[in-house]
Amino acid sequence: MSIYLDSLKKRLLSYRELAEKTFAQLNDEQIHWQPAGDPNSIYIIVKHMSGNMLSRFTDFLTTDGEKPWRKRDAEFEDNEPEATKADMTAIWNKGWDCLLQTLDSLTDADLSKIIHIRTEPLIVIDALNRQLGHYPYHVGQIVYLGKIMKAGNWQSLSIPKGQSQQFNDQKAAGK
Repeated sequence: MSIYLDSLKKRLLSYRELAEKTFAQLNDEQIHWQPAGDPNSIYIIVKHMSGNMLSRFTDFLTTDGEKPWRKRDAEFEDNEPEATKADMTAIWNKGWDCLLQTLDSLTDADLSKIIHIRTEPLIVIDALNRQLGHYPYHVGQIVYLGKIMKAGNWQSLSIPKGQSQQFNDQKAAGK
């Protein structure tokens, strides 16, 4: 695998981990919670991300990334309010499995090929960069919703407030 593909996979997996650390802090009800104004719940975001991954990365090099079987609008409906975190995680993993299998199959030579997303021609590396922008955008939404719901009980996913110097000192000391 190329340096680029290794880097891309590492970045994507780091965002996956942030979302999964958020999921771990929530219960079945919280994954369906939506703040006022009709924004998406975590469950809806996960359905959308998985649908996008399955559509984009199934037959990645040979068919348009917007598959005829994808029902994108339905991804934004919470028509399964009884769905559990386990159900949501299965949806999540299905998308990630497809994405990661495709990434693992790509070669350096594939990076300059042309693929299509909604009939738009894209160089493979550009299509991958497009997804590298899309998925962290939604992971940020997931983390933000989790943080709002957990309020004072939120377990920081990075350096907690007021602990930057302590973190830097530990890194410098090799801990």
